[in-house]
Amino acid sequence: MPMNIVLVNPEIPQNTGNIARTCAATGATLHLIEPLGFSLSDKYLKRAGLDYWHLMQYRVYPSLEIFLKEHGRARMHFATTKAPRAYHQAEYRADDFLVFGCETRGLPETLLSRVYERCVRIPMRQEARSLNLSNAVAVVLYEALRQTEFSGLSGQGSLTGREESDAPWLDYV
Repeated sequence: MPMNIVLVNPEIPQNTGNIARTCAATGATLHLIEPLGFSLSDKYLKRAGLDYWHLMQYRVYPSLEIFLKEHGRARMHFATTKAPRAYHQAEYRADDFLVFGCETRGLPETLLSRVYERCVRIPMRQEARSLNLSNAVAVVLYEALRQTEFSGLSGQGSLTGREESDAPWLDYV
């Protein structure tokens, strides 16, 4: 089972495009909760996701209520700066849902108060409000994937054999 990334009312197409690319690279399914702050045909959304859209699965839900009716019994972790513990202290399983709020408001406190024991935060300086949404998704998702031993993902790369024609910096290595 894949990890699941849930974006509640995302506003910035570039963030969602970057998250879509991360989902494509990791096999995570992306769940988008309307209203969205952009069209799914938005050129910035497509550009940020590059040519990875065919590698990923995504679903769109007309409301958080409808999403929760369908997936309410699933294991969910809610990312918020208001959480009582850090994201790496949670225990993740392969089919968990990682839920993130919109860029300007986060998740509603009416929701957070009901699921507070399942809320996680990324440690940061007190003076900072939050991380960029696409960065936050990557941080939490990769911890969840680490805990599930990166199941189904390649942990090894290789050189391509391509050479640069002009690489004067090689003299310094």
